[in-house]
Amino acid sequence: MAFKIKGISPEDREEVLKILVKFWGDHTIVSHGKIFYPVEMEGLKAVNPDRIVGILHFQIQYDHCEIFTLASLDERKGIGDALLEAVEVIARNRSCQKLCLSTTNDNLNALGFYQRRGFQLAALSLDQIKVHRKLKPAIPDIGENGIPIRDEIRLEKMLA
Repeated sequence: MAFKIKGISPEDREEVLKILVKFWGDHTIVSHGKIFYPVEMEGLKAVNPDRIVGILHFQIQYDHCEIFTLASLDERKGIGDALLEAVEVIARNRSCQKLCLSTTNDNLNALGFYQRRGFQLAALSLDQIKVHRKLKPAIPDIGENGIPIRDEIRLEKMLA
């Protein structure tokens, strides 16, 4: 599969919103007990050749780059890897010391994906999803593999 990584542009908004709804149920992400709006963040897209096949949204604060979304419409084609590599280059160029992200305890695919790419488990917030459901009631009780969604897990990858 041939695809290119590019910055998300305002013209991509509708297509990106559809992807957000497909993967996260709506256009918001809840993390750290706060609501985030990915379409207002910097983002990258994987394009093949004229359709978006993956997205990644991030924010850089102080010495770290936090990833808020990473979605691939065609799994196991290298899209997630390419997006992750591209954001790592951006983070290094902006003098970030680490990449970080949060996911939930049920997301075994993400936990494996990130750990295979050098991320380490950095923090566990027990029952944090109860707080998140107050902000986003659509978060389901049961997630992937029939696992109850309860905890937020932070992963980090040192860049320096």
